Amino acid sequence: MLKGALLGSLQWLAAHQEEINNLNVFPVPDGDTGTNMMLTLQSAVEDIRDSPATEVGKIAKVAAHGSLMGARGNSGVILSQIFRGFANAVQGKSVVGPVDLGLAFEEAANFAYRAVNKPTEGTILTVAREAGRAAVAAGREPKATRVDVMKAAARAAREAVERTPTQLRILREAGVVDAGGYGLQVMLEGMLQSVRDSGQVMARTLPKPGSAAQAVLDLPEEGWGYCTEFLIKGENLDVEQIRAEIAAMGNSVLVVGDPELVKVHVHTDDPTKVIAAASSRGALERLSVGDMSTQHKRIREQNGRPRPEAAGAGNGAGPAPRRTNGLGMVVVVAGGGLAEIFRSLGADEVVEGGQTMNPSTEDMLKAVERVDYDEVLLLPNNKNVVLAASQVKDLTGKRVHLVETTTVPQGITAAVAFNPERGAEENAAVMREAAANVQTIEITTAVRDTRHNGKEVRKGDVISLVNGEIAETGDSYSSVIEASIEGLNLDDYELITIYQGAEVQEKEAEALRESLSQRYPDVEVELLAGGQEHYPYILSVD
Repeated sequence: MLKGALLGSLQWLAAHQEEINNLNVFPVPDGDTGTNMMLTLQSAVEDIRDSPATEVGKIAKVAAHGSLMGARGNSGVILSQIFRGFANAVQGKSVVGPVDLGLAFEEAANFAYRAVNKPTEGTILTVAREAGRAAVAAGREPKATRVDVMKAAARAAREAVERTPTQLRILREAGVVDAGGYGLQVMLEGMLQSVRDSGQVMARTLPKPGSAAQAVLDLPEEGWGYCTEFLIKGENLDVEQIRAEIAAMGNSVLVVGDPELVKVHVHTDDPTKVIAAASSRGALERLSVGDMSTQHKRIREQNGRPRPEAAGAGNGAGPAPRRTNGLGMVVVVAGGGLAEIFRSLGADEVVEGGQTMNPSTEDMLKAVERVDYDEVLLLPNNKNVVLAASQVKDLTGKRVHLVETTTVPQGITAAVAFNPERGAEENAAVMREAAANVQTIEITTAVRDTRHNGKEVRKGDVISLVNGEIAETGDSYSSVIEASIEGLNLDDYELITIYQGAEVQEKEAEALRESLSQRYPDVEVELLAGGQEHYPYILSVD
């Protein structure tokens, strides 16, 4: 029943993935909530699919471990904590009745609250708590069934989601409900649809063959085949059509982008077919195909960890010179130029990810395990990656020191402050201090209409985020950048570094550098090739 409930939950979440993504209040290309939750839940379902366990407690523990390994973004990490709380509550139980099930839902929420330093009401946490309370009350009713408990939890979750705009001003302004909370509601409704009072899996209407939801559910017995990733460059690319085409060829599908650039990630048994289909759409870049069959069959023991990959695997840059302090560095970043910058500053491993594709906890764990040091500094460089990165230290025998960088400029400034002669604690402290002193300006184009902090934002507007908050909007990169810099007190700063995105021509970027140099003669302005997608310019003000 539990396995069926989780599979039904994944089905329903996959069907509502884009709907959840569209609830994001920030109009920027992002690691969307629906995608992150779906990939996190998919990891849990993959693990229980392969597990021989037949007891509720053991199945729940396997699912919790799988969700933690696959956790992506803040919503995915919180979801993994919900799984862990549920697993703790049913530990050692072979059968769970209505009362125990209600208490497990409640402990799931309590555990997630405890895992977050500053819980915010009006989010997935609130929805989990209200669902847990309703589940406990329903489980204690005379003649209650487990399905009664699920009904009560799903109903309470829906009501809690509807109240989220009254609890968070940012939701009220944007006119949406909380995306993570709605994702949890959808999961609970999927669980409810998948079981009968008898505990048997219901015959349910599956998504149409070839749809993204169907692709997620077709979990192959022999592994995922080949992890295939690439970029498609072209003109007038139809993202939705490409997504539908790729979804018909594999699993774990993620297709994001715009009419000029589309990123594709898919697990498929026939990468040649995928590549051929994509080639007809445009020029392919950064093609990567990896055999996942052996990886998928890894031993899943209780409290087990994925095996480290073979020495030399990873970013392909080769090992950094051996350091006398025995301290390694792992960073998360997307963009060839930015990756090379971090490597030149001492990064041993670069995990590709950030905006639009948040890496999983397991991705970062594997990178940490590959580093040839017993102590490792970990720089997430994105606010949506910090929480997943914070889970790594509990999954490895190495000592991991998290430097909580939330932007790429913070990460680069922190890496500059790294000293191979200092110990781990001192390095981490100095790097955090350095990161706190840099101002970050990120330039992108709004992907949806919204209202934020009193500002009306329309799809297609050029917008700036200064230290993560929407600051300026306009119709050109240069005007928005200049307005954003004007909002800072440049008397306190000496250097503006422009990181040029993949879609920006060098001539255009150089013209911006020259313009800023003339406008601010007392500040040094430098231009570096970042190669990042979706953000034409990222600026660091030091």
